[in-house]
Amino acid sequence: MTAPELPTWPPSEPGYRRSESTALLGSGDDVWMRVRADVLRWRVKTASGFLVAGRVDPGRVSPGERLIVTARVLGATVREPVEVVSIVEDTDRVGFAYRTLPGHPVAGEEAFIVERDGDDVRIVVRSLTRAAPQQPWRALYPLLLVAQRVARRRYLRALLPQR
Repeated sequence: MTAPELPTWPPSEPGYRRSESTALLGSGDDVWMRVRADVLRWRVKTASGFLVAGRVDPGRVSPGERLIVTARVLGATVREPVEVVSIVEDTDRVGFAYRTLPGHPVAGEEAFIVERDGDDVRIVVRSLTRAAPQQPWRALYPLLLVAQRVARRRYLRALLPQR
């Protein structure tokens, strides 16, 4: 649904909130080599404050992998079951997408892509979201959209060089 292999995201199926955000990470081969490795190691999530548990290969994203992403919010632990549905590794585009599984606070898909255009290296974050079918998450959906915007800002900064 989030088509991480495509530079231009085609229209999505109706019923989902659609978001695509992009940020410049830097330029040059050194930046490209670092971020292409980082994105495939879940660093965009872990550097944003999430824990990623249950990885088959702790060093890489794996297709079909099911795992639990955990967030701590206001002292509470939120478990987010996900499944990796797509991985792209092209010359100038690398990333992956996961879909949410039952028990996740929202329903949908999210993709993290790093791309190189000339010397510039960017991150692209795509998401399709709708309310989860189960309570209490369904009732909390408006609050979850706010949390999602905060997380998205963190994702866009997660792969910047450490100062």
